[in-house]
Amino acid sequence: MAEGNEVVVHVLAASLKPVDKQIAAGSHYASPRNFPFICGLDGVGRLENGERVFFGGCRAPYGAMAQRTVVPKAFVFPIPANLSDETAAALPNPGVSAWLTLTFRAKLRPGENVLILGATGVTGQLAVKMAKLLGAGRVVAAGRNQQVLQSLLQTGADAIIQLDAPTEDIKASFAREAGKSGYQVVIDYLWGPPTEAFLSAITHTGFAAIGAETRLVQVGESAGSTITLPAAVLRSTALSILGTAGIPPKDVLFDALQKVISHGAEGDFHLSTQRVPLSEVESAWEHSGSGSRIVIVP
Repeated sequence: MAEGNEVVVHVLAASLKPVDKQIAAGSHYASPRNFPFICGLDGVGRLENGERVFFGGCRAPYGAMAQRTVVPKAFVFPIPANLSDETAAALPNPGVSAWLTLTFRAKLRPGENVLILGATGVTGQLAVKMAKLLGAGRVVAAGRNQQVLQSLLQTGADAIIQLDAPTEDIKASFAREAGKSGYQVVIDYLWGPPTEAFLSAITHTGFAAIGAETRLVQVGESAGSTITLPAAVLRSTALSILGTAGIPPKDVLFDALQKVISHGAEGDFHLSTQRVPLSEVESAWEHSGSGSRIVIVP
């Protein structure tokens, strides 16, 4: 039952994201310690008055992967009529994440060069498009899925780097695409060996004048949870390593959400989705999505 500052939402769709799996597995820092617990951080649904909304912040133990859930009134947002349930459920989480990473954490400025490590994932693809939309001078997309990498050349990437090549070839590609001006912003969804290869590629082997700062924002760890970081990396380069720093202030978060939904309604962001009934969530849980977002429907 909803309390005074809450509403009941009749769920229409909820996306299945890596963070949902991490929370359920207990490997995320925000994983619950009390059970039972219903999965799903956010989704799309209708209020009792029929209004269609995007929602988040479900009150524990409730979640989005259900027929109904309970959320704070402050965390429901109207959805434009021209956005489907699937897109409206799938876009905000990766879209807001990418938008805030580029603007709030990396503080991307027009004309700066951007490298996206893990550009073939759902959030990485959006980050490529957003970086260009925000005025990046050059965007380099790095990932393993060759088909998706090629498609990114049509949606904002100026160059691509194949990450399933030998390590020395990957290093050479990072260095080549950096050119003389280097990368001012690096958005890292991978960590692990790809990040180590990148850091090795930008490490100077001799004394050199300091160039523009490289701001690396660590977002995900799909390629590994740890890296080896030689001291020479930090001593020879103008490198800052940042985290996503949890949830930003509400006004920043809500502004990002409104911008992402607005751009989505205008057709600026393409997001591939796969609709899966809630009764088949077990099989969907083991499916990677291959660059598209699985959306669970009751």
